[in-house]
Order: sequence, then structure tokens, then C-alpha cells
Amino acid sequence: MADVATVAGVSGQTVSRVVNGSPRVDPATRRRVEDAMAELDYRPHRAARALRTGRTDTIGLVVSTLATVGNSRMLQAIAAAAADRGFALTVVTASGRDAVAQGFARLHEQGVDGAIVLNEATALARGVEVPSSLALVVVDSPPDDRYVVVQTDHAAGARAATAHLLGLGHRTVHHLAGPAGSYAATERERGWREALRAAGIAAAEPLRGDWSSASGHAAAVDVPADATALFAANDQMALGALRALAEAGRDVPREISVVGFDDVADAAQYRPPLTTVRQDFDALGAAAVDALVAAIGGGRSPAAMLTPTLVERASVAAPPA
Repeated sequence: MADVATVAGVSGQTVSRVVNGSPRVDPATRRRVEDAMAELDYRPHRAARALRTGRTDTIGLVVSTLATVGNSRMLQAIAAAAADRGFALTVVTASGRDAVAQGFARLHEQGVDGAIVLNEATALARGVEVPSSLALVVVDSPPDDRYVVVQTDHAAGARAATAHLLGLGHRTVHHLAGPAGSYAATERERGWREALRAAGIAAAEPLRGDWSSASGHAAAVDVPADATALFAANDQMALGALRALAEAGRDVPREISVVGFDDVADAAQYRPPLTTVRQDFDALGAAAVDALVAAIGGGRSPAAMLTPTLVERASVAAPPA
């Protein structure tokens, strides 16, 4: 650090501020210090800095599975946001309440500064004791005073999808719901029911899958023969539903319209291209990391609710005459 200070023509304290990301350095001086660091191939010693500051600049991610598209997209978004802010990422997969508790303990032993709990793992984390030194942010959860909640407004997205189908003239909209234990699935089902209720329409019993396209295919076999509109709780299940409907000889969208949720990368390549509700995974991951960094610093961000948007493609149309 002293060598960097000499080459840059600044004090050691200024180098320290640059290394630690302090805003109290003007841009020109920061560039001079960074150039000197590059010239000397200087790298901060994380272990030594952790001993001095009590922080490792590492955050944890607790997730029940990475097999679903939504969770893998969130992992990518959180990893990118963490790297942008100078944090390393440690991932823990936990399939049960005991495993979540063990995951928190393991992260604590590794000295991570805080953790993000993702989607289905949030239900498993409720009631689990969290080490007091571990800052926590939860993605997709009911409000809780113990941590900051960051989420997409799933109900609003589902209401928009259902209202769009009703606005095209469909007498009702059937729902292919996600797993019963999922907060996101519950919220999407709630939004669907609210849109039907607002239109004075009784909701039929939803079909149910597990987020996978295979489960969507299996469930969509039971779509009523007179149904003209189907809202699937995610794009993967919508993909399976499209296949099941095609196998049954039902044309999409001429005979039945289909809407998904998430707007995965391939949704525009489905046959037909899928109308869906777009979640901004990058913004959601950035909001979660920002809230966690604030918590690590002793602050508390307000809960964040991101509004999804409806993306219209070729899988919907007015009902057949």
C-alpha cells in the first residue's frame, strides 16, 4: 500500500480509502491510485482486511433448489450485483428446515457478512434461528420485522394477465398454479382470483404443477374442453401446457389463449411466441444485494416491491365465435 501511495503521489490513507470503496476520494485521484495499483499488480489481502475490519466482503445465498429457471436467473442476477459491489458470493442449497438452519450456521462459521434467502427457501427459513451477526434479506416473503423483504408484485402481474384475457372477451380464465408451498405461486393465484372476482366471475379450481414444464404438460391434460383462456404461473409450465394442448388438437391461440409468467429468455421462441408477465430478475437481484449491503453497514432499507409488466405476443387472441 505504501508503494502504491508513492507511485500515485498520495497518502497511504487515500490508498486505503480507494481500496475500501470510500466515496471521500475525488475521481481523478481515484483513477491515479487505481492506475498505480494496476502498475504494481497490487491486490488487497482479504483475510488481513477481515481481521482488521471484522468483515469478509462475502455474502451468502440460501436457496432450496437451482433447478428452476427463476432461481437460476436470480442466482445469476445476485452474483452479478454482488460482484459489482465488490462482494464474493457463497451459495447454500437447503431442502428442509433443518438444512436451512445448518446453512445459516455454516455461513456464520465462514464469516460471511450477510445472506439472501431466495423464493421457496423463505418458507423453510421462517422460525429458524438466525445468528445475530448475520444480516438477512429475504426475496419473496410476507412482511417480517426481522429482515428486509424484496419481491416482485406477483399478484399485480397475475391480475394484469387475467384482466388482459378477460378484456379480449374470454368469459373466464383457468389457472395452472405453482406448488402450494410457494409464496410466489400463492400470490399469483391470489391476483388471478382477484381479477376474476372484480369481473364478477367465480374462479374454477386451479390445476397445479411444480414449476417444471413436465408438470405443466401433465396438468394441462385436465384443462376443460370448453376453456378458452389459461394463465400459467410460470413460463415453463406454460410450455408444457402448449404441448399438451397441441397433442389434444387444440389450436393456440385460435381455440384457447395461453399466458405465462417470468418472460424467460426462450419465451419469445415458444410456438406460438408466449404472452407473459415479465419479472425483472436483474433489478430484483440488485435490490436484494443493495438492501443486504445496507444492512451489513448497520442500516435498514425499506421493503422493495418491483412491478412486473405484461409482454404481449402471439399466444393470445379473442375467444372463438
